[in-house]
Amino acid sequence: MTKAEIQQVKLRFGIIGNTESLIRAIDVAIQVAPTDLSVLITGESGVGKESFPQIIHQFSRRKHGQYIAVNCGAIPEGTIDSELFGHEKGAFTGAIGERKGYFGEADGGTIFLDEVGELPLPTQARLLRVLESGEFIKVGSSKVQKTDVRIVAATNVNLTRAISEGRFREDLYYRLNTVPIQIPSLRERGDDVVLLFRKFAADFAEKYRMPAIQLTEDARSVLLTYAWPGNVRQLKNITEQISIIETNREINANLLRTYLPAKPDEQRLPALFGVKSGKEFESEREILYQVLFDMRQDVTELKRLVHDIMSERGGVANNVQATTTPALYNSSAIVAPAQPTPPTINIRSKQDDDDIQDTEEYVEESLSLDDLEKEMIRKALLRHHGKRKNAAKDLNISERTLYRKIKEYELD
Repeated sequence: MTKAEIQQVKLRFGIIGNTESLIRAIDVAIQVAPTDLSVLITGESGVGKESFPQIIHQFSRRKHGQYIAVNCGAIPEGTIDSELFGHEKGAFTGAIGERKGYFGEADGGTIFLDEVGELPLPTQARLLRVLESGEFIKVGSSKVQKTDVRIVAATNVNLTRAISEGRFREDLYYRLNTVPIQIPSLRERGDDVVLLFRKFAADFAEKYRMPAIQLTEDARSVLLTYAWPGNVRQLKNITEQISIIETNREINANLLRTYLPAKPDEQRLPALFGVKSGKEFESEREILYQVLFDMRQDVTELKRLVHDIMSERGGVANNVQATTTPALYNSSAIVAPAQPTPPTINIRSKQDDDDIQDTEEYVEESLSLDDLEKEMIRKALLRHHGKRKNAAKDLNISERTLYRKIKEYELD
């Protein structure tokens, strides 16, 4: 396509940027649109993958049909088959009526499956059948139904790794990946970050009826060299924060840095407790075991501090060792797969004879693994103002897992 035609597409779908890799992604989306080939859109979270399925739909022969976007990671595992393929009345508890399902509703149109890497394996098998033969069966039914649907999928998960780990079907991957489209991360887009900042600044100035913020030359350099782990979504959020909070409309480098995490890779929740962000964990519980293990050093420092204070006051410092739970300093008690002993400190101190003669007892509340997990989830939800998708990313777990934990801990 010509540059003028690409520019018209960018204006129509609100895409900002001139990076070659971005232009290439737009061009591929337009070229593949008239066909019925499946498309797999990959890229990090926050890069704007949701615009490309709309381009494909609008430039296809299906543009007058239904376009349905489905966030696969936000639907509980127990109901996702019903959501996608429908169910018969009485198929399960609560199925008080018949449901058509997205594949039935979108017949003749396009379905965008966002976060397709989060689909459970049984649902992946059903999806593979739709891709191969256009057939599906409702939950609770034995009748095969046909549908004519164009499938566009997107993921920020490394599907090759997911296949090797047994979490994603290899045959489904090749069916979805007929035409791959890779969306570049913001840190790979050079001067596009400045264009996006100006656009967002102008939008928020209009929204909040105030002058648009502008960057000094040194702030522009900071903007260009920052890693942007949250990509376009993070840039938009930070631009909005600055637009609302700062009274000075000219933003210099030092001021901009106060809104940018110094070490983006360490902003995941486990790092708040001293866990190395570069380490990969197999499960949330393993993270908690690592948290407890790393707390030993902090507790040891606390013990030393209490010992010094008690020594200075002529107290019973030697009792600290006796009253501190022994299992707290036993690494095997903390990291073993068996139920670990939660850290507990019980310190008793007595006043001098000249003071009031009584005993003060300080007890640090025991924290179980479930308590720690619940507290981490609660704080993540508070940090992201209840936005579960962002909280799940912060916690390095899937949205489906977060939904289940929220329900389990009654955090609604």
